[in-house]
Amino acid sequence: MVKLEEISIPNCRECIHFKKIWGEIKNDFPYVEFREYDGLSPEGQELIQKYGILAAPGIIINEELFSTGAVNKEKLIEKLKSLRQ
Repeated sequence: MVKLEEISIPNCRECIHFKKIWGEIKNDFPYVEFREYDGLSPEGQELIQKYGILAAPGIIINEELFSTGAVNKEKLIEKLKSLRQ
């Protein structure tokens, strides 16, 4: 199982864009467990500090920071495919 986590903040344009991307591709990745965190919550703040996230959304894959800010759909797909077990 691949663990995909998103740390987002309310009304963030790039966060909304990531959700659209994930909505389009999630059915291709049944082995990915997705979880979203509110960056303003204590849990979200903890992850922001742990991974040094400076822009939203913060995308963490298997406990490694994948990207911050605008997400490249092709790179995300490539990364998720590379982790298929």
